[in-house]
Amino acid sequence: QVQLVEAGGCLVQPGGSLRLSCTASRITFSEYDMNWYRQAPGQQRELVASVTPGSITKYADSLEGRFTISRDNAKKSVYLQMNSLKPEDTVVYSCNARWRVTPLDFWGQGTQVTVSS
Repeated sequence: QVQLVEAGGCLVQPGGSLRLSCTASRITFSEYDMNWYRQAPGQQRELVASVTPGSITKYADSLEGRFTISRDNAKKSVYLQMNSLKPEDTVVYSCNARWRVTPLDFWGQGTQVTVSS
């Protein structure tokens, strides 16, 4: 079955850094846009960062340049490097694979990031 598995979420102090990873299986990974989303309780899901198969990236303006997304097609993985973390970054981050040819999305279960002193 199609599977996306996130890893790397944990407790980190404000100002610290964290690297999330998402590894896919049973899909043609290189054909998908890969995205990182986050959703706070009671809020709409927010697109944090995206990367195309050609490694074109896009970020939410609210990140202020603190995050970087990258992908490794050989490893079927996408990463999110998070620097200068703030308490407002405390949320579940989810990995998404989206194929542009059809409106088909695959989602990981999410990984919790907690920024607190």
